[in-house]
Amino acid sequence: DVRERLELVRSTLHAAVPGLTEGLRYGMPIVALDGTYVLHYAGWKHHIGLYPVPVLDGALEAELAPRRSGKDTVKFMYDEPMPLDLIGRLTRELVERRTRG
Repeated sequence: DVRERLELVRSTLHAAVPGLTEGLRYGMPIVALDGTYVLHYAGWKHHIGLYPVPVLDGALEAELAPRRSGKDTVKFMYDEPMPLDLIGRLTRELVERRTRG
């Protein structure tokens, strides 16, 4: 079940931003754009985590806030539906921030 959820996250990341590449960093899978990492993701016992996710502005942050844990971590618990649309919007926002500098 964890593997299936990780694959859903992976495919969502790639659908959100075509051209992302994959790699490993700190023992976790990452997606990168033009050689610069965008996001780490990993499956744990009770959740999938995305790292690092800085505090964002507006409505997107309001949706992420209940899922925040720690400084720059967002957790998606297995006992809740996976919010793939939210993950896609988050990924696009992080890429946009990286490309703005």
